[in-house]
Amino acid sequence: MSVRSVEFDSEGQTLDGELRLPGDAADGDEDPPVVVMAHGFGAERDFRLPAYADRFRESGVAALLFDYRGFGDSEGTHQLIDPFRHRADWLAAVDFARDLEAVDGDRVALWGSSFSGGHVVETAARRDVEAVCSQVPFVDGVATLVHLARNSGVEYPLEATKHGLVDAVRGLFRRGPHTVPIVGPPEEFAMLNTPGAEAGYRDIVPADSDWENACPARVALQVPRYRPVSRASEVDAPLFVTVAREDRIVPPSAAERLARRLDHAEVLRVDCGHFGVYDGAPFERAVQEQAAFLERHLQ
Repeated sequence: MSVRSVEFDSEGQTLDGELRLPGDAADGDEDPPVVVMAHGFGAERDFRLPAYADRFRESGVAALLFDYRGFGDSEGTHQLIDPFRHRADWLAAVDFARDLEAVDGDRVALWGSSFSGGHVVETAARRDVEAVCSQVPFVDGVATLVHLARNSGVEYPLEATKHGLVDAVRGLFRRGPHTVPIVGPPEEFAMLNTPGAEAGYRDIVPADSDWENACPARVALQVPRYRPVSRASEVDAPLFVTVAREDRIVPPSAAERLARRLDHAEVLRVDCGHFGVYDGAPFERAVQEQAAFLERHLQ
C-alpha cells in the first residue's frame, strides 16, 4: 500500500494531508474511489484514523486524510477549533480530492467522527458525494450542551460561556487567546470533561505526538450555533451513522434523529462510550460495516 504526502489550500492557508492508496492501485485499469477523512474535536489525523483508512484500503478504497488549519502541520491559528472553518476545510478537501490524478474524482465519499461526524453532514449538503459515514456524530449543539450538563454538572454551560466570553473579548483587543483544556477530569473544567473522557481521548493520541491539550475558548460560544442536523434534508448521498449507546459526550438521541430525517440512512448501534469505537471489539464491528457500506456505494 502507498502513502503519499499532499498539501492543498483552504481560504489562503495550506492544509497538510496524506493520500493512502490501495496496494493494487498502480496496477489497476481504473483509479480507485476515495474517502475523505478528518478527525473530531481538537484531534489530529494520526489519532487512530489511519487504522480506519487502512481497512478501507483493503476494500479497494483510497483515503485522503487531512488536518484542519492550526492542527498538525497545517497552517493557521494554533489549535483553533472553529466548526465553520472546519467546514470550509472539508469543502476544500473534497474539491482537492475531485482533481487528484491518482483517484477517481467521480467516486468520493466522506468519513467523519465526533465533531467531524457533523462536518460531513454539512459538507454533503453542499457537495455532491457518493456516500457518507458519520460516526458518534456531533449534530446538534444545543442538545450536546444539555447532554454535557447532565454528565459534567449543571455548571458546565456557565463555565464554558464564561471562558468563551473572556477569549472573545481578548480577541477584540488583539490580545493572545484565552485557552482551556480540550479534555480533562470531571472535577476540572475542560471542553470535554465527562467521566471517562480524558482516558478515552488520551488513548487515541500517539505516544510521540506533540499535540497540546489546549484550545482557544471561543469555540464554546460557537457550539450552540452549530446544528448539522438542520441540513440533513439537503443530503442526497446514502448515510451510514454509527451510534455509541453509552455516549456521554454527544447524545445518541441526536444521532438517531439525524438518521430518521433521511430515507437513505443506515444505523449501526454499538454498546460502548464515545471513544470506545476507536479500538477493540466496537472498532472492529464499526470499521467492518463502514468498509462494507463504502464498498457497496463506491465500487
